[in-house]
Parts: sequence; structure tokens; C-alpha cells
Amino acid sequence: MLKLTPAERSALRAEAHGLNPVVMIGESGLTESVMKEIAGSLDSHGLIKVRVFGDDREARIAMYEQICTELEAAPVQHIGKLLVVYRPKKEVVKERSSKSGKGMREVTIVKASASGTKKPSVTKVMIKGNERVTAGGNIKRAKPRQASTKKNALNK
Repeated sequence: MLKLTPAERSALRAEAHGLNPVVMIGESGLTESVMKEIAGSLDSHGLIKVRVFGDDREARIAMYEQICTELEAAPVQHIGKLLVVYRPKKEVVKERSSKSGKGMREVTIVKASASGTKKPSVTKVMIKGNERVTAGGNIKRAKPRQASTKKNALNK
């Protein structure tokens, strides 16, 4: 189980205040799939809230301790049926897909019909690294940065 100082725990409690529960434990209890979901949430978020649906306080405390020991996480706070758990995020290195080529990516553009009653049109487009899709679904190319004429005159 990970240990936290009181100052770290207080900062994490403040950060967790605005969070919504990510995992909910139902009547079947702490199953293997629930543990897997909690582990995945900890990997992606680091700090999570877990809601336990059950009235037995001792069972909630036992679940809280089991989660923290099995997943090597730190208990932050236990208020009523909410459990706050922290584990530092794991750094995941994502590799770019090599099938689309350097700087090219596929983007799906969805445009609503003019009347609003027909189906929206969906098109898949390959765009370059210096292009972007606007909110209206148009493709814009990045313009070269404008240089100052005064700075150009000084450099010559």
C-alpha cells in the first residue's frame, strides 16, 4: 500500500472534491472485473472516486483496504459510500501509426444537412500536418508566420 503525508492527502482530497465516481461497486461486491476497471481508471486518471452500493460499513472498509493493497494505491478519503483512491499515473508511450505516412492523418468530417431534416453527410479525408479542420468542416492550411518588416530591415 502506498503511503501519503498528511499534506499530500489534504491536497488530493481538495483535488478529488470536484470529481464524479468513475467506478461503482454493486451488490455482487468486489469482483475481478471491478478490480480490473479500478486498475484501468487509476492508470488513466491517477485519482479516482469509487461509489459502493451497500449499507455495511465494515464491508466498505474491507473493500477499501483490499483495493489499496492489491492495486498498490493510497487511500485518500472514505466518506459514507464514496472511496477516494490515488496511485501515480503510469507513463505510457504511444507510438504513431506508420500506415498513413509521415504527417498525414485521417479525419472524419460530419456536416449537417442545410434543412436540418436529412441525414448529415459523413466524409473521411486525409489531411497533412500543417492543415486543420474548422468548426464548419472546411480544411484550412496553416499560413506561414508573418515577419516584421522592421525586423527584416534591421537584419539586412
